[in-house]
Amino acid sequence: MAVLAYSLGKREINQHFTIKNAKLISLAAVVLLLFFHTALRYYGGEDSCEWLLSRGRFLGENVWQPYGCMMHKYKSNEAKTCLSKKRVVFAGDSRIRQLFYSFVKIIEPERAEEGNKFISVGKKKFKLLKISPFTLQEASARPDVLILGAATWSIKLHSGSSETLQQYKSNLTAIASHLVRMAEQAEVYWVLQDPVNEGMLSESRKMITNEQLDLYNDAAREVLNSSKYGGRSRVKLLAAARQAALETIINSDDGLHLPEGTRNVGALLLMNSLCNKLVRPIDGSCCQTISPPNLFQKLSACLFLGAAVVFVVLHVLGYNRHRRPVHTDAESLEEKKPTAASAPLGPKAPFQALCRMGIIMLYFYLCDRADVFMKEQKFYTHSKFFIPLVYILVLGVFYSESSKEAKLLNREQTDEWKGWMQLVILIYHISGASAFVPVYMHVRVLVAAYLFQTGYGHFSFFWLKGDFGLYRVCQVLFRLNFLVMVLCIVMDRPYQFYYFVPLVTFWFVIIYATMAMWPQVLQKRTNSSGIWHLGVLVKLLGLLLFICFLAFSQSFFESVLSVWPISKLFELNGSIHEWWFRWKLDRFAVIHGMVFAFLYLVLQKRQVLSEGKGEALFPGKISNLLLFLSVVSFITYSIWASSCKTKTECNEMHPFISVVQILAFILIRNIPGYARSVYSSFFSWFGKISLELFICQYHIWLAADTKGILVLIPGNPTLNILVSTFIFVCVAHEVSLITNDLAQVVIPKDSMALLRKLGAAGVVSLILLLLSRGDQLTPGT
Repeated sequence: MAVLAYSLGKREINQHFTIKNAKLISLAAVVLLLFFHTALRYYGGEDSCEWLLSRGRFLGENVWQPYGCMMHKYKSNEAKTCLSKKRVVFAGDSRIRQLFYSFVKIIEPERAEEGNKFISVGKKKFKLLKISPFTLQEASARPDVLILGAATWSIKLHSGSSETLQQYKSNLTAIASHLVRMAEQAEVYWVLQDPVNEGMLSESRKMITNEQLDLYNDAAREVLNSSKYGGRSRVKLLAAARQAALETIINSDDGLHLPEGTRNVGALLLMNSLCNKLVRPIDGSCCQTISPPNLFQKLSACLFLGAAVVFVVLHVLGYNRHRRPVHTDAESLEEKKPTAASAPLGPKAPFQALCRMGIIMLYFYLCDRADVFMKEQKFYTHSKFFIPLVYILVLGVFYSESSKEAKLLNREQTDEWKGWMQLVILIYHISGASAFVPVYMHVRVLVAAYLFQTGYGHFSFFWLKGDFGLYRVCQVLFRLNFLVMVLCIVMDRPYQFYYFVPLVTFWFVIIYATMAMWPQVLQKRTNSSGIWHLGVLVKLLGLLLFICFLAFSQSFFESVLSVWPISKLFELNGSIHEWWFRWKLDRFAVIHGMVFAFLYLVLQKRQVLSEGKGEALFPGKISNLLLFLSVVSFITYSIWASSCKTKTECNEMHPFISVVQILAFILIRNIPGYARSVYSSFFSWFGKISLELFICQYHIWLAADTKGILVLIPGNPTLNILVSTFIFVCVAHEVSLITNDLAQVVIPKDSMALLRKLGAAGVVSLILLLLSRGDQLTPGT
C-alpha cells in the first residue's frame, strides 16, 4: 500500500492516476464502507455485546480477540469499582466453578481456588451455587448477575441417553420463563458447554462426548431463543468461551476441565460484558454506549456546516476564483508552495477548505467516536514489525534518485529522513512493538531525531535569515498546531494527548526566544568579527543550564506548569506527569541539533567541508576514520539497546546517548559523496506530510485513541490494512494542503491585521477555557 500511495506521484502514470483521483477513490471507498457497516448492523441485528459473547479468535497464546470490538484487561481496582454494588451468583457444575474462581481472581489475584464459596467485594457478595444434575437452588437474595450452565452431570449420570436430553430440555423450558423475568432487572448469562478432549477422559466420563455436548447446547439455544421470548430472549448466551476452548481443550489435564488461560478468557468476557458500560475503558469498545456530543463538538459541527452553506452560496453567486492556480510537480505530484508574488486567495477558498476539513473531521468522528466501524486489539509478533519494515526499506532504496544539491542535510535528504522515520513509527504503532524493549529504544531515537531536526532546522533559519517577525512565528505555530487544535475539539481530547505537537511547539518557542533575545547573533554579524561566535556559545550554554535546572526537580517543574491557564497545554487526565516524562526523555535532543547546526554552518562558511557531488565530506583519511567510528558507534548503540531489560532502566540513559546514533547516522549518510548525491523520492514524499501522518494515525488508522486498530474490512486483516492505509495517507495529504491554504488566510502579512486576528483568537480561546473550566467545576459532572 505504501508503494501504491507513492506511485501516485510517478511521472509515468500521472495522466491516469493522480493524487486527486486517489482522494476521490478513497472518498468513494469511505461512503461504500459506511453503507456496508450500517447495513451489517441493521440487518445483522447484532451489537458489540453480542459480538463479544458470541465469537472471536486467538491472536496469540491466551490473547483473545472478540469479533469487531476490543476487550479490556481489567485490573483489580477497576473490577472492584464496577462490582462493588452488585451481587453476583454462579450456578452450575465443576466447570462453572472454574469460571467462578477465574472471575474472582480478576478482583483478588492472590485468592486461592480452594476456599470459601462466598466472596465479598465491598458490601456485595459473589456466591457459587451447585446444579446437580439440574436443580437451581434459590439464593437468599435476588442477584444482580446470574451466570449458570450445566450438562455434563446429566450426561454422565444417565450415560448420554436420549430420554435425559429430553428431560434436560423440559427442565430448562420450565425455568426459562423465570430466567427471562429475572433478566428484566438483572443480567443473566447461560454458559454454553465447552468441548472435551475425548481421548483424555477417564473411564467414568467416556460418555461425555462432543456430540452429546453439541446436542445439549442446541437444546439450550432452542429454548432460550424460543419465539415466545421474541426470538431472542434477554438471557445472554456465552458462546465465545466455547469457541476459545475448541482451540485449547487439547491442553486440558483431564480432558474435561479447561486450561487456566482459557478459563481466564471466559472470565474476561464476562467482566467486559458487565463492566464496560460503567468503567468505560478506552481500550474496551465491546458493550460500550456512545457518549453524546458535548457543547464544543456541537459548535464545531455548526461551524463546518456554516462554512458549507457560505461556500455553496458563493459558488452559486459565481465567485469561482477560490484559489490561486497551483502547478503540480511532475515527479512527486506535490502541489508546489505558492510564491509570495502569487495572486491572493479568492473569497471562496477558506470556506472550501473548511468544507473539506469538515468532511475529514466527520470521518475522524465516525472512526473513533461513533459506533460505526469495528476495532481490534493490537498484538505484537516479530513478523508483524520486521516484515513490513524490510518491505518499505527495499522500496525506499528502489526509488532512489539524484538529488538537486549535495549539501549536508539538504532539503531532499531531511524530507527523506523524516519520511522513513515516520513509516517506521507507523509500523511500530500498528504492530504494538512497544512491548518489545529493543524496538522501543530504537524508536525513541527516531523521536529524538525529529526533535534534533527541529533544533537544527530552526537554528539554521534564524542564523541565516534573521527573520524574527511575528508573521514567521505565527505561520510556524499555525502549521504545527492547526490539525491538533481541531482534533482537540472534535475528538474531545486534551492538547497534551497529541504529545509530539506540544513538544515541537514548546521547543520552537524556546529556540525562538534563545535566538531572538539580545544580543541577536546572526551569521552576517559574525562575518565582521569572530568574537560573536562566543555570543552564540554563551546562549547555547544558558539554554543548557535552563534545561538542566528544569530537569533537576520534578516537583518544581510541575508546580511551574500547573498554573491555570497554561496548565491546559500540559495536562493529561488532570496531571502533567505525562508531559514531564515526554519532555525529560528527549530534553537534550533539540540543543544537540542547535549545536550541530552551529558547528556545521561555521565549518561551511570557512569552507572546511567539501560538498560537491561525488566528493567526500572531509579529506580522505579523516572521512575514513569518521566513517569507521560512526559505524562502530551505531552498532554499539544498537547492541546496548537490544540488551535493555526494562524501559525504565534504559530511559534513564536515553537523553544522554541518543545523540550518538543520530550523529552516527548523519555522518554515515553524508560523508560518502555518492550517498549524499542521491535520495529516496519514496521516503521524501512521505516526509513532506510526516506531521499529518503522525497525528492522523491516532484516529483513522489506529483506533480507540491508538490503543487498537481500525477495522474497515472485517475478517481479512491484510485487506483491511491495505484499504485503511490508502484512505489514511490520502487524508493526511489533504489535511496538509488544507493547512497550507488556511495558513495564508488566517495569518496575514499585514502586521495590524495579524494583531487584530491574534487578539480575537485570544478572546475566543479565553472564553473556551472558561467554559471548559466551568464544566469541570459544575457539581455532578
